[in-house]
Amino acid sequence: MDVTKIKYRLKNARYIVVLTGAGISAESGIPTFRGEDGLWKHYRAEELATPEAFEKNPELVWEWYCWRRAIISKASPNSGHIAIAELENRYNNFLLITQNVDGLHRIAGNKRLVEIHGNIWETRCVKCGAVEQNYELNFKNIGTCNSCGGQKRPNVVWFGESIPHANLEMAYSAAGSCDLMIVAGTSGIVQPAASLPFIAKQSGAFIIDINIEPTPISAIADVFLKGKCGEILPGLL
Repeated sequence: MDVTKIKYRLKNARYIVVLTGAGISAESGIPTFRGEDGLWKHYRAEELATPEAFEKNPELVWEWYCWRRAIISKASPNSGHIAIAELENRYNNFLLITQNVDGLHRIAGNKRLVEIHGNIWETRCVKCGAVEQNYELNFKNIGTCNSCGGQKRPNVVWFGESIPHANLEMAYSAAGSCDLMIVAGTSGIVQPAASLPFIAKQSGAFIIDINIEPTPISAIADVFLKGKCGEILPGLL
């Protein structure tokens, strides 16, 4: 690892973009809710996080999301989250793009961020589209939309749905404009987030990839730092 090169790039960066994935939240004890560890009452995430599942049985879907909320509510931002919030404080031109829906980056202090997959602590009305904050842990108390009385759904991007256009445009624009991108704890598989480091690279940005194991992004990164985000990110500061 060329520490001098990393320090030089960080010191002289004009516009920093950070892209985070499930890995950084896993260090706070939040499971991915997918795969074998993600089974809930014999259901997989891919079976519940869909518009079709919600239309068929909204109570079941909300029960699952409130179970997830209960787990997430016990978690706190780790040193990796805190370091990213500090990065925002140090740079005038900064954007955090996160694939996580747990809201831990906001708790850590980040304000200039795009949650491209939504936020589990928000609801969206299926009738009027109104978004509201909601911290209810009992699915029976979710209630209806305060604006029109319509049905509420989690304000997250489900399988088969598109990322909101404004969020996607902001992410693409930032990736194409930054001169340094830090990728932390993402598998580099889920699209369209996985394409962002490649866009940044093509635009001449310096890429730092942090993960416990190499990913497709590691192959194009200028520096690959193997390890936990919570241990490596504070060191970059």
